[in-house]
Order: sequence, then structure tokens, then C-alpha cells
Amino acid sequence: MTGNEALRLAIPRLQAAGITDAPRDARALLAHAAGIAPDRLTLHLADPLTPEAETAFATAITRRTNREPVSHITGTRLFWGRPFRVTPDTLDPRPETEILVEEALQEPFLKLLDLGTGTGCILLSCLAGMPMATGTGTDIHPATLTVAEENARSLNLAPRARFVLSDWFTAIPGRFDLIVSNPPYITEDEMADLSPEVLHEPRRALTPGGDGLDPYRAIARGAPARLMPQGRLIVEIGPTQGAAVAALFAAHGLTDIRILPDLDGRDRVVTARKPQDDTGCGTA
Repeated sequence: MTGNEALRLAIPRLQAAGITDAPRDARALLAHAAGIAPDRLTLHLADPLTPEAETAFATAITRRTNREPVSHITGTRLFWGRPFRVTPDTLDPRPETEILVEEALQEPFLKLLDLGTGTGCILLSCLAGMPMATGTGTDIHPATLTVAEENARSLNLAPRARFVLSDWFTAIPGRFDLIVSNPPYITEDEMADLSPEVLHEPRRALTPGGDGLDPYRAIARGAPARLMPQGRLIVEIGPTQGAAVAALFAAHGLTDIRILPDLDGRDRVVTARKPQDDTGCGTA
């Protein structure tokens, strides 16, 4: 069986399973099964598949028809132009999170903290763009930190990154000139409307329950004491949470608060700054 023949059989199966971009997914899975770079796949579609590649592709298509994300099948997701290993223990990096990275790199920083680091995609992308900086990533799940550490090594950033088991700030001393986070923010009521693919991701990385704002309450309480004067705080939010998160940050003495949109015009990132005179702004 050639690659073209395999695709002709696989694409209708994916379409029947409700996959909205079946041709794209089938090609990505075929490239992975055959060990071919995705941008080289077209050159090899007329070639016969090895028995191993044929079996691997059939298995991958079956997993995809069960609505398992392509990234979980291939084990990789691109973010900020770099490949990141993903597993069922991590939240998949998403394009909208790149807005946070872009904003973080607008000003220089030397000491970075990433709360709830997941794959490490935010931390490591920021460090790659700021060669003099060092960073700390935290998570509450050891298996997740293992993935982040592997990504740091594969991207040759391990010497500048460390990873700590911590519930928000509890195991983190010192101060930072930049704190970033993409915390779980989906409300409990919104969980029922998520796609089957998203529900393959760890629930703890998707929702804190309730109104989805508890992580921002914890970050707002703890960040002022962990920020240097004029240090920045940048978080990703759900599209309806901008005003609420901005108010939480303001209530804890942070200033220069802005709400940034994503490419679809929805609120996506909130930024804030610790005042230069930080008297009374964070004492924990």
C-alpha cells in the first residue's frame, strides 16, 4: 500500500468520526507513522509503506477516530516555532498562548517565574527569546514537571531553567522581574461544552471548578510579594474574564493593567506591573 492509498482509506474514516479537518490530520499521522518530516510527505506519497509504517498508521487512525488529539498520538505539538513533547499529563500548547509570550518579550527580563508550567512551553519560549535570562517553572504534578524538564533538555535550555513542585508560590522564594501563567480557567459550567479532544487533556489543567477565577485569586495574592519593583505579571485568561482578573490585580496594588485580545478579538491576556514604590504592595 502506498501513502496515497493509505490516505484515501483513512480520510473517510476520520470524516465519519466527526473530524473537521480530516485530510490535515491524516497527513500528519501518516508522516509520523512513516518517520517522514511533514513538509516532505508529498514527495513520498507514491512510495509503498513499510509493514511497520502501515501498522503504525492504522493504529494512529483508530486512535484519532476515538477523538484522541493528534498531538497525543504523535507526542509533539509546535509552539512558538519549536516542537514540545506533550503527554496525557500536560495541557497542549495552543496558538493563543503565543500572545502571552509575545507580550513577555516586549521588555527585557533576567529572572522569570512560570506558574503551572505544564510542558514548559511559555517558560522555555521566553528563555529562548531572552538569552541572558534564567527561569523557574512550577507545577503540582511530578509527571508534568518531568515532561517540562525533557523539553528543556531537547531545546538546549536546561542550564537556564529549573522546575519546582509547588502549589502556586508555596515553594518559591525570592523575587522575579517577570511572572507568567496560563492557569486552568474554564468554569465548571463550560466543561460540558468542550470538544472530545480537549477532554483527553488533564482536567486539573483545564478547570479549577466554580467560576474559573480561583487561580487568579491565588496569583493576585501572591505575586506582589514575588515581584521586584516595576516587575511584570502576565496571565492568559478565558475570553469573558478580562475585567474580573484586572479587578483582582488592581485590588492587590498592581498597576498599568491592560487586557490584550487574541487574533479573533477576544480578551486573552491580562498584564500588570508592580509599582516602583512597592510599600504595602505585597508583604507575604
